[in-house]
Amino acid sequence: MQKKAKTYFFEQPPVIKASAGVVGKKEGEGPLRDDFDQIFEDTTMGQDSFELAESAMLHDAIIRALSKANTSPSDVDFILCGDLLDQCVGSCFALKDLEIPFVGMYGACSTMALTLCNASMLVEAGAKRCVAAASSHFASSERQFRFPLEYGGQRPPTAQWTVTGAGAAVVENAQISTDNSANLPKIKAVHIGTITDLGIKDANNMGAAMAPVNATIRL
Repeated sequence: MQKKAKTYFFEQPPVIKASAGVVGKKEGEGPLRDDFDQIFEDTTMGQDSFELAESAMLHDAIIRALSKANTSPSDVDFILCGDLLDQCVGSCFALKDLEIPFVGMYGACSTMALTLCNASMLVEAGAKRCVAAASSHFASSERQFRFPLEYGGQRPPTAQWTVTGAGAAVVENAQISTDNSANLPKIKAVHIGTITDLGIKDANNMGAAMAPVNATIRL
């Protein structure tokens, strides 16, 4: 396999001022439960649809990250965000009341990494502060890519479970950070790959479809 990728190293690495992650009931039962900011027992979040529930979770994660960074929405230059739904509709509804310039991004399972990469490059280019975020919801993604849960279809043993959760990170220029930036996580470089299609056609076996990225990184 030929290696085709681009790594960009920052002269002044941006810092992650704060971050937040919220999840649903199933994820809260796993080994990472103590690392989440909030576990929601009701995966509908009191909403009328799973899609609206995903938006509510994403909004919650963003507000928590901003609060932990002691930052208001008006202090954010750009927010880069994406989800697994048509035209990033989950992100649109989550952000519509925040009045932050919005860049919708779609990278499937790589969306959080994609938003972090681009937020970091915007900060390197002169933005003071950006928010990188992403979300997914098992029930909304099943309806989007396979069959609605109401259909009652059987899931094969190889089927993965899309996470019900959302995450957000405040990416900031280290020179303007009010905290000691030396103690904050730094994004020293970003690595952008190319599309590799090995012809995997099983929609339930996402592991095989995404395996090439691991092979590419190791080469």
